Amino acid sequence: MAAGEDFASRLLTWFDSHGRHGLPWQSPRTAYRVWLSEVMLQQTQVATVIPYFERFIARFPDFKALAAADIDEVLALWAGLGYYARARNLHAAAKQVASLHCGDLPDDLEAAQALPGVGRSTAAAILAQAYGSRHAILDGNVKRVLARHAAIPGWPGEPKVAARLWLVSERFLPQTRLADYTQAIMDLGATLCTARAPACTRCPVAADCAARLADRTEDFPSSKPAKARPLRRATLLLVENEQGAVLIERRPPTGIWGGLWSLPVAGEGESVDWLLRERFGISVEPLETLPAFRHAFTHFELELTPLLCALIDAPPTALHERPEQRWLTMHRDALPGLPAPVLSFLTRRYPTARPPIEPCPEPSTASSSASKPKASRVRQSPATSASASTSKSRNKPGPNGSRTRPG
Repeated sequence: MAAGEDFASRLLTWFDSHGRHGLPWQSPRTAYRVWLSEVMLQQTQVATVIPYFERFIARFPDFKALAAADIDEVLALWAGLGYYARARNLHAAAKQVASLHCGDLPDDLEAAQALPGVGRSTAAAILAQAYGSRHAILDGNVKRVLARHAAIPGWPGEPKVAARLWLVSERFLPQTRLADYTQAIMDLGATLCTARAPACTRCPVAADCAARLADRTEDFPSSKPAKARPLRRATLLLVENEQGAVLIERRPPTGIWGGLWSLPVAGEGESVDWLLRERFGISVEPLETLPAFRHAFTHFELELTPLLCALIDAPPTALHERPEQRWLTMHRDALPGLPAPVLSFLTRRYPTARPPIEPCPEPSTASSSASKPKASRVRQSPATSASASTSKSRNKPGPNGSRTRPG
């Protein structure tokens, strides 16, 4: 038996007894459900994704239903899951499948990669699981498994290292049971070959794992070169009119919180008076600076200082002809899709406000803070006494079944 076939055989035998077989997208394992799960699982833990997936499926059972939906509803269902470009891409891809492929996911790798938000590994994982196609994958968990098994040095984000990993991934592909094999190698990385303290004694491919044989599992794969994450500051504008309604606007389609509704944000050094006058045509009186809080993104940390303002002058036409701006009555109007830190701030300040959809609960699985991704935490600024809530976990692979996906 060739080395690749032997690797796959051992892995599949282990998967039959120890793999994850009860995930909601596995039964029924339709192309739509697999695609939806793969997009949601990009840089997000399985336990976090499950309630969001079930909620999406209940509301949008197929490509055509999702394609026909309003983007605001899609973003509202996504709120709290993070990386909002995925939700916009999800909606755009559903429209593309509905219009160009008669509502059926294409079974060609190139055509699948042409869908918004779907890269090489994601497309391969979708086709392997949905159609049994023979395509190699290379998500974060698989990179770790293969880097250790073949003792491939370097950070997998480097093109040369990634190219070597792709070759190994392709060499290990079996001829049959491609859907099971794809799930199996992801499960191996998520449950045994974890970033910290891998369970080598229970690993089905440990016998010829080069990193284990050299007692160097912690050295593979290499970490991403350290880079300081800068701190940015901004002012979150809480503008109330005489009726107590709050001013909100839709964020631009690109950038942070793209396409979501939010309180207006003034960048550091930006004039609040000028911003509100030029963008909204209104004048305000600042009343109170509220405690600041922080939200961590992948590449930077954002400190938001809320500024409570009272509306003092607004022409009759202000906001009326601007569909991307509106007044929101907190105790009456259903909240639209809002960024998690903004939603948390508003619901703390206005306890009677209720989002249109109850937020998904945090996973009950206990895990260390190290296994939770940096891009999902809202925390109190050290300079203030503000309380802040924590949003959904995502990003770093860990022993509790996280997934880190390239596009």
